[in-house]
Order: sequence, then C-alpha cells, then structure tokens
Amino acid sequence: MIGFSNLDSLISLCGARNRFGALAFAGDDGGRATYTAGDLAKAVGAVKITGDKNAEIRSLIADSRRVAPSSAFFAVGGFTTDGNIFVDEAAHRGAVAVVSENPCPKGFGATWIQVADIRDALPAAAKSFYANPDETLKTFGITGTNGKTSVSWMLQTILNALGEKCGVIGTIHYDLGGRCLPASRTTPDALELHAMLNQMRNASCRAAAMEISSHSIAQKRVKGVHLDCACFLNLTQDHMDYHKTMESYFETKASMFTGALGALPKNAVLNFDDPHGREIAARLDPSVKAVGFGIESPDAQIRAENLELLPDGSKFKLVWPEGEMQTSIKMTGHYNVSNALAALACIYAAGFDIKKAAEILANFGGVPGRMQKVSGNADFDIFVDYAHTDDALKNGLSMLRKVVKNRLLVVFGCGGKRDRTKRPKMMKVVQEYADFAWATSDNPRGEPIAQIFDDMKKGISDPSKVVFVEDRRRAINLAIDSAQKGDCILIAGKGHETFQELGDTIIPFDDKRVAEELLTLKGLI
Repeated sequence: MIGFSNLDSLISLCGARNRFGALAFAGDDGGRATYTAGDLAKAVGAVKITGDKNAEIRSLIADSRRVAPSSAFFAVGGFTTDGNIFVDEAAHRGAVAVVSENPCPKGFGATWIQVADIRDALPAAAKSFYANPDETLKTFGITGTNGKTSVSWMLQTILNALGEKCGVIGTIHYDLGGRCLPASRTTPDALELHAMLNQMRNASCRAAAMEISSHSIAQKRVKGVHLDCACFLNLTQDHMDYHKTMESYFETKASMFTGALGALPKNAVLNFDDPHGREIAARLDPSVKAVGFGIESPDAQIRAENLELLPDGSKFKLVWPEGEMQTSIKMTGHYNVSNALAALACIYAAGFDIKKAAEILANFGGVPGRMQKVSGNADFDIFVDYAHTDDALKNGLSMLRKVVKNRLLVVFGCGGKRDRTKRPKMMKVVQEYADFAWATSDNPRGEPIAQIFDDMKKGISDPSKVVFVEDRRRAINLAIDSAQKGDCILIAGKGHETFQELGDTIIPFDDKRVAEELLTLKGLI
C-alpha cells in the first residue's frame, strides 16, 4: 500500500505544483506583463516600503518552500507556524520582496513591504497582480453547510449548455476551463484563487462557480471578490471546533452578503425555507437584488410546487415570477430539489433563461460521491455519499427510508480533530433512521479512534443496532455480507474522497471502489 506523509504530498502526486507554489497552470502563470514592488506596495496599502521599489515581481508566493527568483513572499502567520520565520530562506531562494506585518529587519537584502494586516494584503495583492479576473467573469459564490458542490456542478452543467463556458472551484476539483486539478481544500487561498480565475479567463471561460467555505470567509481568502451572484443554501451544525458557536458560524456566512468582505454581491440568492436565509435577506443593502427560493415558502420567487418524490427522481411545478412549468430532476429527496432550485435561482438572478435551464437540469446526472449508486448485480443497493454532518445524514437517510424495500444499513464514521459535538448527534440520526449501522473510521487524522468512538457512543439509544469496527474496509465488507434482498446500504462520510487520513499518513481509499472490489470478489459485479 502506498503511503503519503501528508495531504499535500497526495495532491502533488495527483496534480504537480509549479515553482510558484500554486497548482501548476497551463499557459501564463503570472498576471501583468510588468509588475513592481512599488505596484505591490500600492495595492496592499503598505505602511512602509524599504528597498528597491522598482524590483520586478513575477509571482506571488505564501510558501517559502516554493519561492522562485523574482517572487514576492508573503509572511503569513498560520495555526502551526509563522511565515516570518522563513523570510531569510525566501530571500535565499530568490524572493525580491517580502510582505509582512513586521518591520524590516536590519540589513535585510530584499525589498520589505510592511502592512497592517497580512490577511487583508493577500487578496488585495492577488486582485492587483492578476488584473481583477473576478470582474471579467460572471461569478457565482455558493455557501452553506450542505449542497455547495451539487449546486456548483449544476450551475456548470447549465451554463456550459447555454454556451457560457463555466469553470468550477470546489471540494471535488478545480476545473479551470482548460484542465482539471484535484482540490486541496474547498476554497483555495487568495493568491491561488485569483490565479485560478485568471487561468479561467485565459481559457475563454465566461463564468465561474465557486464553493465558498466558512473558513475561507473567516480567513479573508475571498475578501474583495466580485460576485454577480452570492448564494446561501442552509446552515446546520458543523465546524464548531473552528467557529465555537452557531451564532459565530452564521455571522461568518452572512458577511459574504453584507459587504463585510469588502464587496457587495450584485445578487443574493437565498433559501427562504431556512430562517437564516430570511435573516440575511433582512440585512441586505438596498443595492443588492434578493431572489428567494424554496419548497415550503410561498413568497419565494423561485419555488417548487406539487412536489412528487419518486425512487429515481423528483417531479414538481417550477414557478418563477414570469411563468411556470412542469419539470423533473433525476435525484430524489427534498434537499436535492432545494439544491436544484438554488441553481435555477442563480441562473434567473444572473439574467439567463430559467426555462431552458430547467430543461437542461432535467438531464443532470449527479455529482461523484453524492448519493452515488455503486454498480453491481446484487439484489440490494449500495450508495456512497459525502454526508458528514447530522443534518446531511438525516437528509440522505430520510430520503432512502422512503424508497428502500427492506432494511436500511449504514456504514459511517466521524472525522478526527474536528467538531466533537456533532459526533453523538450523527449517531442519534443513524439510530433513528437506520435498521443497523457499522461505525468506523473516517479520516481520524491524529486523534485516537477510541476517543472518536467514545464521543459517538454518547448518541446511542439502542446498542443492538450498531457495531464499532475500526477498519473501514472491513466495515464495508461486513455490511455487504449482511445485506439481504431489498436492503439498501449507505456508505457515508467520504463521498468523492480517494484517501484516508490516518495520523500523519495519507493512504489511498475510495469508498465506491472498495465496495465494487468487494462485490467483485463475491461474484456480485
């Protein structure tokens, strides 16, 4: 079995990084033809610049290990280390400028640009260096606890079919118009984000659909980004290890709509079925056009009426201010219909034909790792899904409960070194909806699996309905061996991911592939 020392190693294997530190792009790696330290100092509102203002800058880097000649190095303070420790290394590697909150060290050889806030400096520098690529594309920013990936993929499908070539930045991959790269995180840092938007522009993209995580908002990775359409999907518990409270989590999301990130969106697409969506609507600047969507909200501009959930899809009447039509999608469940409405509302807000969009969306085949059916000839079904919160599990399991012919079986786990408070809640949901479950590992990282299991056990109401199995492959195998005719197995938590984080090691692991391998060994595929 191949092992990797960390996630970055795995990403590097899948998509090589260039010498500038961003994911390797086809074509032009830089921004403007000529860009100087003086230009950079002006863009970031420098407190003081020491050294040569005319030094030419060819790349912006926040990782000293990837500094190349003529780079500007940003000394960013992180959670585990401080970039200021590496300024000498950066200069030795050829950096001609350093951007830091600290004053220039005595005798430092390169140009030193002191700023008040390095997190503010990163997006300002990126927008300037890459000549505002976000303002030349029609940009869609999607945020919410669940559904971001599905909506971004729906938007890309619709826009491409409409002749509006659309790139995607999100959890599964970065589609830059000319190439796709594996995603290291949902929303990249500001330097990479604008480099990617620049690459989309160079690849003749006309639009970009971006998943925007709460972490990226809090860390100002998307500060100042122009959004033609900012979309709010929902808010349920997640990331309490980072945000600490649901109020803080919500306020972080809301800041994307209120101008707190340095730019107001042109349009705000909001889930009116979620009270947080209505709260955001009440806070909008009058210049921002609000478009509400919903299933249960008669005042939403974009809504589904007469909803019929079927085993293989959903039918409903799509209603918008200027008309209505019968339509369908190849996905079942309220949450999938809500995601479809979100995508259609974005299309409507951006001025495209919603009727044509609905016709295109009717043939959308789904997203890898999002309630994805595993191939096989067994007389039971297996689905793989990314659900890793109690709300996402509830949505998926409640949907399957309505269509499963016999028992509903679940393989799931809780990630290590993440929000511990959601672990018993996830177990409680599984206990409520599933007939039996195998609790197992799901990226335990450096946290003891015993601790994770102990937290999960706090949500058990019926011990006879769950078994704890540390090895995830064995847990999947046990579920398959236990399945009977008409049963349905949900393998939840990892979805599209192709790895497991065990301690400081990354190992290849793909739920769908593992399930198919096991079915093959059993003669069921």
